[in-house]
Amino acid sequence: MIERGTLGSGASLAATGMLAPAAEHEPGSDLLLPLALDSLRRWPAFRDNLQTASGLDIDYREDGTLVLAIGRDEVERLRFRYDLQRRSGVAAEWIAGSEVRRREPALRPSVTAGVFCPLDHQVDPRLVMQALVLACRKAGIALVETCPVTGLDWTGGRVTGLHTADGRIAAGTVILATGAWSGEGGLLPEHLALPVRPLKGQSLALKTTRRTGTLAHMVWTEQVHMAPKGDGHLIVGATVEDCGFREGVTAGGLYALLEGARRVLPGIEEMEVEAVWSGFRPTSDDDAPILGTIAPGLVAATGHHRNGYLLAPVTADAVCALLTTGAMPAVAEPFGLARFASSEPARASA
Repeated sequence: MIERGTLGSGASLAATGMLAPAAEHEPGSDLLLPLALDSLRRWPAFRDNLQTASGLDIDYREDGTLVLAIGRDEVERLRFRYDLQRRSGVAAEWIAGSEVRRREPALRPSVTAGVFCPLDHQVDPRLVMQALVLACRKAGIALVETCPVTGLDWTGGRVTGLHTADGRIAAGTVILATGAWSGEGGLLPEHLALPVRPLKGQSLALKTTRRTGTLAHMVWTEQVHMAPKGDGHLIVGATVEDCGFREGVTAGGLYALLEGARRVLPGIEEMEVEAVWSGFRPTSDDDAPILGTIAPGLVAATGHHRNGYLLAPVTADAVCALLTTGAMPAVAEPFGLARFASSEPARASA
């Protein structure tokens, strides 16, 4: 595995770790929903195998997601989303504001209604990355860091390796999993250009105490999502900024996160800000992943938008099946590069 920076330093550590196909489901995402639900079903076995192989716990939590509404307009929009979830067969329960506050007493009385998604789960990205690194090393996988790939080696129309600053590396198959950088020019010929761009997100971690209290579930509003972690932190994310690779945390971004959280959870005013960060989601033109062979000897696994952790097991299994049997599972087949050649591609906004 060849890494341009340090392992997990990109979107993998900037993420919140949500495995939330129900809360994520919205108009236009029908194409992606079967893949998301299939991957969620694979997560318990993936978790068990990863924890056994690494010896680390990844803080896998099955508490579900509460999606909140304040005021009439937000309730109407939430009702529309709930109706969509029910039509799509997604597990979701409409609950009144009083029941929302019974389940989460720290929320403001102004919370009017909510939708509970009981099958949504979450993990701690930092622990997942630590576990993956340990598991790979124990399996004898070579992990090469700070080694940018400068080009692909082509022989007779087939990719047979890659070029790096440290020299050439031969390979029977190259898997392109370069995240938000997958659409950058120079690596692939123009006819194989991937429609992937960075979508910046800023997040922050708050330190909770017995006095401040915390949340029992992941909580979503129209402005933010909040995810309580086993180590006592509360992660608040994330902005959505289509600004290219403009790095850094901004005052405006942090204000939006804090104000969005404070609007429903007044206790954050007493919580210490433990960390702030930003990252780049790898977003394709239809917000769905690009999976499969894009040239002889070259496989893509990229463009996962904000569902990288959720889709990790199904992506891994699909690529593994492709390499060992020559075909991906049926649930992954709609996500090849060829779909963008259509004059009217299906919209899959997750």
